[in-house]
Amino acid sequence: MSKWLRWPLRLLALVGLLLLGPIGVLASGKLDLDTPWHSRERSATGQAPDPAVERRAVVQVYGARIVRWRGAFGIHPWIAVKRAGADSYTTWQILGWRARYGGDALVQGESTLPDTHWYGAYPRLLVEHRGPEAEAMIDRIEAAVARYPWGHTYGLWPGPNSNTFVAWVAREVPELRLDLPPTAIGKDYLGPTQFVAHAPSGTGWQVSLLGLAGITLARDEGLELNVLGLGFGVDVDDLALRLPGVGKLPGPL
Repeated sequence: MSKWLRWPLRLLALVGLLLLGPIGVLASGKLDLDTPWHSRERSATGQAPDPAVERRAVVQVYGARIVRWRGAFGIHPWIAVKRAGADSYTTWQILGWRARYGGDALVQGESTLPDTHWYGAYPRLLVEHRGPEAEAMIDRIEAAVARYPWGHTYGLWPGPNSNTFVAWVAREVPELRLDLPPTAIGKDYLGPTQFVAHAPSGTGWQVSLLGLAGITLARDEGLELNVLGLGFGVDVDDLALRLPGVGKLPGPL
């Protein structure tokens, strides 16, 4: 075999191996591939404290599987914050369909229930802070959201998308300590001209080429390699594997 063919074939074999994760998720039957999106469950899950009861500040980040077959590959995340004494949460997320119709993909909302199902998918709480440390973060989170450079742009793969947004905010506010799972496809997209950045958790560094290839080494994320947006590696801090499609094993997403 020609040496010029060896590396492309090895890359193809690696991608095929990594795709076993999403294929396994599809084969598990856990994804609803039939119910129309507008008929899916949107009820609260009880993970967000009631603002009438929890009067301290709260900062949370959620992630839920994307609708239909895409959920085998990735998640959709959002940020929710509540200042001390506030009666509701402010939420931020990226919605791709708005950008496709010429609107602003970055959406801000107000809700007392920021933990609702994402069109049938159960949201997992990825990080939470309460009390004075949360209150101190909220100004910085708001400022980071305002500076997000791709609010009018959306790319399902490799980004910028909803995971790109949350990862960008996390890098701007490292005290958030957000460890996004490998199913957060788009988190490694740094833009067309940036190739080195802090890891989203703020506990290490990453090198990334347009979100298509790269490596992350950090205390919270561990070692994660990215091949065509498919992340895999080992999280020593949590004693878990990081697998495409599967997420963290053991662990959610």
